[in-house]
Amino acid sequence: MSTSATASYQPEIKLNPITINSFKAYDIRGELGVNLDEAIAYRIGRAFAQILSERYHAADTTSGLENLKHTIVIGSDIRHSSEQLKQAAIRGMMDAGIDVIDLGMTGTEEVYFATSYYQALGGIEVTASHNPINYNGLKLVKEHSKPISADDGLAEIQALAESGQFNNMSQSGALQLLTDKSAYIDHVMTFIDTDKLQPLKLVINSGNGSAGPTVDLLIDKLVQADAPIEVIKLHYTPDGSFPNGIPNPMIEANRVATQQAVLENKADLGIAFDGDFDRCFLFDEHGEFIDGSYVVGMLAQAFLNKYQHQEQGEPIVYDPRVIYNTEAVIAEHNGQAVLSKSGHSFIKQVMRESGAVYGGEMSAHHYFRDFFYCDSGMIPWLLTIELLSITGKTLSELVTGYIQSYPSSGELNFRLTSDDATTIISAIEENYNAENPNKSVLDGLSLNFGDWRFNLRASNTEPLIRLNIETRGDEQLLTHKTQEIKTWLSKQGAVLV
Repeated sequence: MSTSATASYQPEIKLNPITINSFKAYDIRGELGVNLDEAIAYRIGRAFAQILSERYHAADTTSGLENLKHTIVIGSDIRHSSEQLKQAAIRGMMDAGIDVIDLGMTGTEEVYFATSYYQALGGIEVTASHNPINYNGLKLVKEHSKPISADDGLAEIQALAESGQFNNMSQSGALQLLTDKSAYIDHVMTFIDTDKLQPLKLVINSGNGSAGPTVDLLIDKLVQADAPIEVIKLHYTPDGSFPNGIPNPMIEANRVATQQAVLENKADLGIAFDGDFDRCFLFDEHGEFIDGSYVVGMLAQAFLNKYQHQEQGEPIVYDPRVIYNTEAVIAEHNGQAVLSKSGHSFIKQVMRESGAVYGGEMSAHHYFRDFFYCDSGMIPWLLTIELLSITGKTLSELVTGYIQSYPSSGELNFRLTSDDATTIISAIEENYNAENPNKSVLDGLSLNFGDWRFNLRASNTEPLIRLNIETRGDEQLLTHKTQEIKTWLSKQGAVLV
């Protein structure tokens, strides 16, 4: 399907200025009818398209833009409000004179893929991922699927959207509906060798989000390859009313269904997704949830084994919240350890600079050089079933050594009731100064005492501070230090949530 301009085309050029406070550090998220609606989505789409178009026309031959098409791709998740917000953003982009490819219902990573695959100037995913049902948002990327942040274009888009001072265009952009996922599915499947797969039973919980149809297509590929994989589907049907709760496996209560299904079906692996499936969560054969930091170590090992015959080890990027296990795995398997501030914009930039084959965050975001340095929720579980098959080990066997060698607290979140995060972080640094720890302020505050360490950082999106503690093989020390810092924080007015 395509549409194009008519002779009577004349969009409204100047809109009244408004304030849009749904812009965040890396994306746009807001409460429906409060700070996000179709009128705001229109303005954002039009501002995004105008700014990308201006950059495209002003670019020289060394910019990397010269071979791109004057097009933006857009997809949306399954929330009831997403289609309307997407259509409003499409109208805005077309009124800015730019062509649009509508991908239909997608996960965020499908927009990442399509932006590069279609050589587009940028892409938009309409999604609120794991936020409450009355929220929605837009995730934006620019050329070559590169992220956009507040200091790299997002603030400029906000300013133009708020001002309403749009360019006068003589012709509308054209619209195409291209919902075929074949190229994306084929690309994702290149990450594994299906001939190596051994018999495995999987429980896959799509959380009634956007993952189900994509999982189906990947399973079809496994069947076509005669892979001996059996799949039990859970909460599979996309349903924007989320009858089984908002898909967010970071919440312990939301893990129970997957855990029970693994045990009842005697499955080898449990897999769960958030709403836009850019994050993948794993459960072992005992139904135990595997902390994301250990998954980073496991996938780092998988990639380093794939490239073990290279003279120089591959770079692996990781964030500073929990590091002991990841650094040990990288050292043992001849990789290059590259530390980055947490957050997808920072991780992707550092990966591009270092050429890293893989990057991982404990928050269950996993990034791949051969996926345009973007994060994917589908690639990790495919790599995991390949690793289980190659090693002949269970998931618990693969990660138990990690957990025993480097136990960690998991991320503890504290809501602030008095002092701001900066004051509390400065105070805790002073509290431990006498012990002379190694200090890093790459991302919040990291203090390393040799046999244990902690990272304390402010949330980018909520009035929270986030604490992670780890030790070198000492569970008692972990328990002691965790209680010590929890008690100290409570005295500063921070409440564990």
